[in-house]
Amino acid sequence: MLVEVDHPVWSLRHQCGLLSLNRSSLYYQPVEADRQTLTLMNLVDEEYTRHPFYGSRKITHFLREVGYGVNRKRVKRLMNLMGLEAICPGPNTSKRRQEHKVYPYLLRDLEITRPNQVWATDITYIRLLGGFLYLVAILDWYSRYVLAWRLSNSLDSSFCVEALEGALQFGRPDIFNSDQGVQFTSEEFTERLLDQGIRISMDSRGRALDNVFTERLWRSVKYEEVYLKDYRSVPETEEGIDRYFRFYNCERFHQALDYRRPWERSETGDGKKTFRV
Repeated sequence: MLVEVDHPVWSLRHQCGLLSLNRSSLYYQPVEADRQTLTLMNLVDEEYTRHPFYGSRKITHFLREVGYGVNRKRVKRLMNLMGLEAICPGPNTSKRRQEHKVYPYLLRDLEITRPNQVWATDITYIRLLGGFLYLVAILDWYSRYVLAWRLSNSLDSSFCVEALEGALQFGRPDIFNSDQGVQFTSEEFTERLLDQGIRISMDSRGRALDNVFTERLWRSVKYEEVYLKDYRSVPETEEGIDRYFRFYNCERFHQALDYRRPWERSETGDGKKTFRV
């Protein structure tokens, strides 16, 4: 168990840095849920990952076929809790606050030709044996390099802002793309981008396909790491995700990159850039 220690000189951030620990390990506990709810959420996650164009109606039908007598209302609640929406136009489940400004989508027909031209972000559900967490990642569209990531036990904006701060240590994009979720439309998040002179782009309502490269990243994370492991704790999950993203960035061949690795197309091109800060 990690214990927060007050130190007269060293900040908590510095202490975690010395121990190579993410500060989230001190605070985050997996969200607890009853066994049946977790089973349903895991099934929803797997089916959505296989068929991201499925909405609540088709996922409800799938769950009934495999023996769970759930109604659509419950499935919609679970999908909202997990932050899931179909990639085709439809009701928007990535809720935003009405007072938050929404920015136009800037990437349609845009040719991506270099690193740091476009960064994008998204949040996904990460299952544990006794609960679940949320994972946010920031991706460079040209290189597919994962610049920063964070875990959280809630969908507030703070862990997304922390990931953004980490990514900005490695550069500054021309355009930053996200969905219209409250995490990314919050003033805390958008003002950090605007202060850096970064143009903000947001997916159209109900169009998760606008952020297609991040959707592909989640598919890789789920099938190549999460579904193969039974994470039991936050530190274990952090270690597994960290290990996977290092593999993803520096070792994994990408067909879309002509079988090159993301670091080979990143700005530094040396494979040594770190993203867990």
